[in-house]
Amino acid sequence: MTHHHDHTTVAGTVTGTVFTVAANIDSQDYIKTVVLAMVGAAVSFAVSLVLKWLWQKLSK
Repeated sequence: MTHHHDHTTVAGTVTGTVFTVAANIDSQDYIKTVVLAMVGAAVSFAVSLVLKWLWQKLSK
């Protein structure tokens, strides 16, 4: 059984969904998302450093 995927339909559906969602989100939501992403990245980085330091201490 051969499956043929029409990539233009998939691309159009995904693009349309992204643009529809983007048009319905307020600018404050974008700002909040960016701030939360920055905080999450900083916390993730800090936890990685702490775990690396802890692993080095416990390995000795």
